[in-house]
Amino acid sequence: MSRPYLATADDIGSLRADPGLPPTASQASAVSWGAILAGAAAAAALSLIFLMLGVGLGLSSVSPWARDGVSATTFGASTVIWITVTQLAASAFGGYLAGRLRHRWANTHSDEVYFRDTAHGFLAWAIASLVTATLLTSAVGSILSGSSQVVGSAASTGAQLVAKTDSAETSMGYFVDSLFRKDGDAATATTPAADPASAAPLLEVGRIFTSNLQANTLPPADARYVGQLVAQRTGLSQADAEKRVNTVYAQMQTQLQSAKATALEAVEKSRKVSAYAALWLFIALLMGAFVASWVATYGGRQRDL
Repeated sequence: MSRPYLATADDIGSLRADPGLPPTASQASAVSWGAILAGAAAAAALSLIFLMLGVGLGLSSVSPWARDGVSATTFGASTVIWITVTQLAASAFGGYLAGRLRHRWANTHSDEVYFRDTAHGFLAWAIASLVTATLLTSAVGSILSGSSQVVGSAASTGAQLVAKTDSAETSMGYFVDSLFRKDGDAATATTPAADPASAAPLLEVGRIFTSNLQANTLPPADARYVGQLVAQRTGLSQADAEKRVNTVYAQMQTQLQSAKATALEAVEKSRKVSAYAALWLFIALLMGAFVASWVATYGGRQRDL
């Protein structure tokens, strides 16, 4: 009676190495990381290419000011479309590669193959999104925190305008100079124009105006004192000088309030643009995840045919 033949380890190894035999369940992994990384790399590269093209076309520069970059109104049409097209194209290409390049799963139910292909596309999209966000941290951060940056910039600009009120190039200097203009029939000023000390009253009045910017009207004591300086320099009577001081101060307050209103309007517009950008970026990313997962199933079917 012959003894039964027992397969050795070498025999089992040779059987598994036979390319004509289908792979066993232990050999075929459910995740093809090589295909996923290849699809993610392709999607990230395509996103960068589209981003550079968008910068070249001016679609990534948003500004609430006229003739500075893309306005808030233009952003609503052009940039949203560009973000969506970029996400769809990059995600579809990366998902297709992730499905087409994965290895073949033999003896696996079609539902399981469909799920694995979907997962491959989603993982490729996720890795590509993380890589793109890492490379473009500054751009993404500017979108997410655009409102606070705009508010801080506006506040800094306002503080700079207040700090520069002594300069002759600012609107404050213009109003101070207008106080000391002499009428055609006014008397000659007591201080010669060539006297270096003639600039001292202008600086003093500028400081008085600056310290009272928060008040709608100039305090009576300050108005009286500034009126005396104006009367000495222009030859006007004290009453007329005080009247001019109050009129000029009221005009300055009107212009200041108008500038504040314009700045607040720009801040609010930029805040809305930033919120709009964040919302559409979220929607575009969700669309990219769906497209990558769906196209990966198509690429997987092409791989199995």
